[in-house]
Amino acid sequence: MTTTPDDLYGAIHDFVMRLMNLSESDGMDAMVELDLSFSQARTLFLLGKRGEPTPINVIAEALGLSMAATGRNVDQLVQLDAVERRESPTDRRVKLVSLTPVGEKLTSQHIDAKRESIKAFSADLPPEQRDDLHRVLTNILTGSTLRPLREQETCL
Repeated sequence: MTTTPDDLYGAIHDFVMRLMNLSESDGMDAMVELDLSFSQARTLFLLGKRGEPTPINVIAEALGLSMAATGRNVDQLVQLDAVERRESPTDRRVKLVSLTPVGEKLTSQHIDAKRESIKAFSADLPPEQRDDLHRVLTNILTGSTLRPLREQETCL
């Protein structure tokens, strides 16, 4: 039997969704405790991924939000001490946003929960399936189909 691209897509989608859902509640606990909205959590993850102070307009564009909605999200995150906002040293009209230690902890807890979930999944696989999956993934990763990860993309 030949696997169609649609068949493979369905299997990969189901696998990735189930794998990511394993840790979703653990990773989101701290954010739920702070009553963060989905947009606020996305803002934190974007800032964590960028790793540098980011203008509010860049955040809005990256998340597909209006400037007003992004500004409100940032205001609320500032009140929670998850981000800090300051003027750009080169243009006082531009407000730069970056994670505080609280925001860094929130994002790292979420990522750490996902990593632990993947480790647990790997440990729970029967050895034969673990070997097969490792072989297939290694072949794919050493091929030219996927581009290499940049350093800031290695959040899992």
